[in-house]
Amino acid sequence: MATYIALESWTQQGIQASGNTVDRAEASGQLATKLGATLKQTYWTLGQYDVVQILEAPDDETATAFALALSSLGNVRTTTLRTFDAAEMRGIAAKAAR
Repeated sequence: MATYIALESWTQQGIQASGNTVDRAEASGQLATKLGATLKQTYWTLGQYDVVQILEAPDDETATAFALALSSLGNVRTTTLRTFDAAEMRGIAAKAAR
């Protein structure tokens, strides 16, 4: 499974309902499972983004479906980053060196 980082900013609706943000994060884990992904961790942050979630998904399409479905609820806007661990990066670097 590939790993993704979802950087999330609250919308006005999300800010107004900030009291249930933990419940919403738990619901996003259920959404991920429904789509065939796994929500590994949620962090609440200071700065440009309000929430950071770590997602494992089988492919980019599933990660995109998660971001679209989550954003469609109206509480957050997402920016999703595909990540690579050290082993994956070694393979990428080896391809680049050819």
